[in-house]
This record gives sequence, structure tokens and C-alpha cells, in this order.
Amino acid sequence: MIRSRRDFLRSGAVTAVTAKSVLSASTNSGAMPKRVLGRTGAEVSILAFGCGSRFLQYKDEDKALEALNRALDLGITYVDTAYGYGDGLSEERVGKVMQTRRKGIWLTTKVQKRNGDEAMRIIEGSLKRLRTDHLDLIHIHSLSNADDLAQIEAKDGVLNRLYKLRDQKVTRAVGITSHTDPSVLRTALERNDFDCTQMALNAARAGMAKPDGGFGMTLLEQSFETLALPVARQKNMGVIAMKVFAQEGLSGKAPAEKLIRYSLSLPVTAAVIGMPTLDFIERNIAVAKSFEPLPAREMRELSRDLSAQHKARLDRYFSDHIDA
Repeated sequence: MIRSRRDFLRSGAVTAVTAKSVLSASTNSGAMPKRVLGRTGAEVSILAFGCGSRFLQYKDEDKALEALNRALDLGITYVDTAYGYGDGLSEERVGKVMQTRRKGIWLTTKVQKRNGDEAMRIIEGSLKRLRTDHLDLIHIHSLSNADDLAQIEAKDGVLNRLYKLRDQKVTRAVGITSHTDPSVLRTALERNDFDCTQMALNAARAGMAKPDGGFGMTLLEQSFETLALPVARQKNMGVIAMKVFAQEGLSGKAPAEKLIRYSLSLPVTAAVIGMPTLDFIERNIAVAKSFEPLPAREMRELSRDLSAQHKARLDRYFSDHIDA
């Protein structure tokens, strides 16, 4: 049985910092590392605050705003939300913080609609909910398969509208996310002008291959890490890792700190993580502030062991997973 993240950390087996005094000191002192977000040229924190299902777990709005403010106070400068997270609820919460803290924050939202007109209506609402007149990045949310990509790329599709919004400075950058099919994301990145991309990158390569492992490729070969990530790097896109814990699918399977370090040791700008408690926020920020890349051998060993045990199961889960 997969445990919750809270149980995962409470067990003590995966505590990012073992002593509370050390945790407090490492969280509150020191600068948050930053990296350049590809061709955008922007420097952002290597840890991004995910405002999806974990942010919505704060049932009390005041607690949610406290959590986001705490993350910003501790050095996070990248905030990731979407209309699809609670039908705008996540954006509304983020907007209440952004009305006084917009400066210096890289603000990202996502749009699920594939038709251009429908997408524009969502984006107009997003701007109002986020209480801003511009966005730093708009992602096309959750690319799934080739038919989905065709709708996105259609003449009247969402991608052409986002290009226009970028030209009009409504958004600084345009991106696309996926946790389902790495080969389709690779195709999307190869033939379109994206500035950024967000993909499932974790030590077990969760959600990174078709459930049947098709095309005669091994599970390890069919991954975002091997198929899509090289294209993004070649085109100098900003890359954001997501599903670092495989939506709890890796809870108890490896130390949380090691899972974060694995994803951040890849050629990415940042890792976006949902943090449903203040304790989670402080622990993850402590890991980010003390980040050191995992040695290549250790990365290979961790990935080999976790992929062999969990990849097929996680691929099946992520083949139709919709966050929030």
C-alpha cells in the first residue's frame, strides 16, 4: 500500500534533514540556488512551488496563502499553477499572493483547451484570477498522444494563439507539459517553437513509456530522459522536472532527498514539487539550498534499481493520470 507523503516523511526513513535544529538553520540561512531558464534568460530558483493537487489539500485558504508566502520568503521564485487545478481555485489563491508579491516571481500557468478561441477565454480568466496583466510562461497542459498534438498544432489551435500572446508580450514564454508519452513530446519539441517544457523526470522514470513498452524498445530506452530531454537541451529550452516523487508512487522506495537530487542532477532548470504542509516546504527547501549533484554512478544505480521494480506499474498509472 502506498503511503501518503506525510506518512512518508514521518516514518523517518526518508527525512531530508535528520535534526530539527539543523533543518531550521539550513532552511533559513543561505541563498536559494538559481539556474537560467533556457532561452528565456531568466534566473529562477531550482525548486518551484507546485500549486496543483497538493496545494489544494490546504482546505483552509489562509493556510494555503501562508504556505505560498512561506515558500517565497525562503527563496522560491518560481510558482507553477493552472486553471485545471480546481477549476481556477489554485489560480485564485496564487493571485491573492501575487497582488503584493508579483515582482521577482516567475509566474507560470497552463491551459488545457486545444481550440484557440476556447483557450483564449481560459487565459483571460487566468489573468484576472492571478491579478496580473502578464504571465512569464503559459504551458499547453498535459500533451497525451499524436491526435492531441494534431489538435494543438491545428491552424485554429491553441499553439498559434500562444505564439500571438508571446508576440504581444502577454506572456514572456510558451511551453508544453507531458507525463504520458515521451516520443510524442519529442516530436512536439522538434517541430515547434517552444521556449520551455515540463516533463516527468524521476529516478524510476515514472510515466515515461507506453504501458506496453512498444516499438521494441526497453523500458529504460523509452523515457522522457532519453527521448525528449535531449531535444529540449539542443534547442536551449528551459526544462522543468515534475513528478519527482511519482505522485507518491516512490514513497518509501528511496530517500526523498535522493529523489530530489536525482531530478535536479539532470540538465534541467528546476523541479516543481507540490508541498502540502509547511514541514514539507521547509524540508524541500533545505534540500535545495544544500544541493549537490549526485555522482553519475549513483544516479545510474538508483535509476536502475527503481526502474526495474516500479517503472511498468508507474507507466500504467501515468498513462491516464490527470493532476488535480
